[in-house]
Amino acid sequence: MLGMGDKPQADANLIKDATEASFMADVIEASREVPVIVDFWATWCGPCKTLGPMLEAAVTAARGKVRMVKVDVDQNQRIAAQLRIQSIPTVYAFWQGQPVDGFQGAVPASELKAFIERVSALAGDGGLAEAIQAAEDMLTEGAAADAAETFAAILGEEAENAAAYGGLVRAHIALGDLDQAEALIAAAPAPVAKSKELDAARAQLELARQAANAGPEAELRAAVEANPDDHRARFDLAAALLAAGNQKEAVDELLELFRRDREWNDGAAKTQLFTIFEALKPQDPIVLAGRRRLSSMIFA
Repeated sequence: MLGMGDKPQADANLIKDATEASFMADVIEASREVPVIVDFWATWCGPCKTLGPMLEAAVTAARGKVRMVKVDVDQNQRIAAQLRIQSIPTVYAFWQGQPVDGFQGAVPASELKAFIERVSALAGDGGLAEAIQAAEDMLTEGAAADAAETFAAILGEEAENAAAYGGLVRAHIALGDLDQAEALIAAAPAPVAKSKELDAARAQLELARQAANAGPEAELRAAVEANPDDHRARFDLAAALLAAGNQKEAVDELLELFRRDREWNDGAAKTQLFTIFEALKPQDPIVLAGRRRLSSMIFA
């Protein structure tokens, strides 16, 4: 079974063998959260030996949008009788505790694919939110290539998913492929192009472009210390700090520049601060503290 693969725990959660004792938990209760496909089979059933692996592969490919429970009718005769299973293979889909779809006998791969898609759609986002979170976690942990692959797979299911699209752009930025990130932004579907997720990705790309041209941090810091009113040096120091991944100190320098001369270079300090705030998550402590301090200066 699929539990012999690289991720046995994940496969075991997706595909289980049912008993009469576990059927209620693994099918009826589990289907209140995610659709559950039940495959009724037997060891002596020839078509079952073809359909079963095809179902397992399709469920695994659905990336958690559906689960599968296998019921050996010889070992679980009471379940088969209660559900009036007349012949095997029989496949039922359960959602919210009830059978909602199904078929009997072996079916072509195209029909099986359509069945999985119908069942996957029952749960609304079909588990995409969990997949997006998993990809975000990969990105946070530095596995940008894996994150890009996962975001791309999500977009294969839902091409206008703004969270996945923005994530894919940010993954390419993390990989240093800024031109590809820019191309993705330019090619974004209309609903995605206006989303806050793509705005954040645009801001990250702008900061990444600046970082690529940032000056030497030590020299710029020395220049600011020598002349605190050297606004260009302070602005460039903030860019160098961003390039080094030090967003907090970069925000501090830009806030100090704004305090000294808010109109310098057409308000460049404020504009850059908003770009940083947009690139980071809204609840990031750097964003929350930075916005408070900026507001206090603006409205002082």
